[in-house]
Amino acid sequence: MKNSAPILTMCLIAVAVSIAPADAAVQVNDTTNVKLTIFVPCAAGGAGEIVDLSGSFHTLIALTINGSSVSGYFHFQPQGISGIGETTGDDYRGTGVTEETFRNSLQNGQANSTFVNNFRIIGQGPGNNYLVHETLHVSVNAEGTVTVTHDNFSIDCK
Repeated sequence: MKNSAPILTMCLIAVAVSIAPADAAVQVNDTTNVKLTIFVPCAAGGAGEIVDLSGSFHTLIALTINGSSVSGYFHFQPQGISGIGETTGDDYRGTGVTEETFRNSLQNGQANSTFVNNFRIIGQGPGNNYLVHETLHVSVNAEGTVTVTHDNFSIDCK
């Protein structure tokens, strides 16, 4: 989960560059029904439990390609995702937002990408909220050398 964002970005850029003409804006705005099974380690008094969730997942993707660069924005957000703990029967909600922005030169190796993920499974009462957060930023100069890498990753139960 942690390292898939940069790989996904590069794959999407490669597809967009290969199919989109110059000055193109590619946009996806979609809502998909999903079913998820998540282990929440802080649930059931710290024993943990499996939570079965379902609901809608909103996806927004915007890519712009011109003569010198490709840039984009990805937005993923649960909408009305809820479920029940298999052990306790507690109600849970899936919340959060995952976003990424990037800009890459088509003339040299210069690139910037920022990825922010907030994945939350919120349970009834105290102590069973599962919170995953990551902020990842990478900058590459025109020679293709990585000049900035920042990755702040955390998992909390509150």
